[in-house]
Amino acid sequence: MIPKLSFSVFFDEYHVVSLMNERLLLFLLCLFGLLSVAPAMAEAPTKEKAKIQKLIDHVRGLEDATFIRNGKEHDAATAAEFLRRKWRANTRSVNSAEDFITVAGTGSSTTGKPYIIRLGSGKSLPCGEYLAQQLKKIE
Repeated sequence: MIPKLSFSVFFDEYHVVSLMNERLLLFLLCLFGLLSVAPAMAEAPTKEKAKIQKLIDHVRGLEDATFIRNGKEHDAATAAEFLRRKWRANTRSVNSAEDFITVAGTGSSTTGKPYIIRLGSGKSLPCGEYLAQQLKKIE
């Protein structure tokens, strides 16, 4: 017959508590490390944020332009606010101004339709293409 061994045979009460404290400390250190790194990974660098903000401000300033999103026309202020909201909703996916254009400024993630900008001159082009041209000027 095999004798029953209790946990206390291997560890006395102090060592059990000590082992639990070490594991808790290790867990908390790992958690703290992940939480301190996560914001840096989740947001675009300050320089890129400034470029994105300039693109949004540029859109807001295009008073004579019309933005077409999912077949509906919008003025510049509405388009700029929409781009800002879409940027906020996709913060984790946007790490650069180029990402912003791809994720927020190119087309509808719901319908797949591209966003179009019709300039005051009457010329229409995809919004992503237009924003990429403006980004080159900013850089």
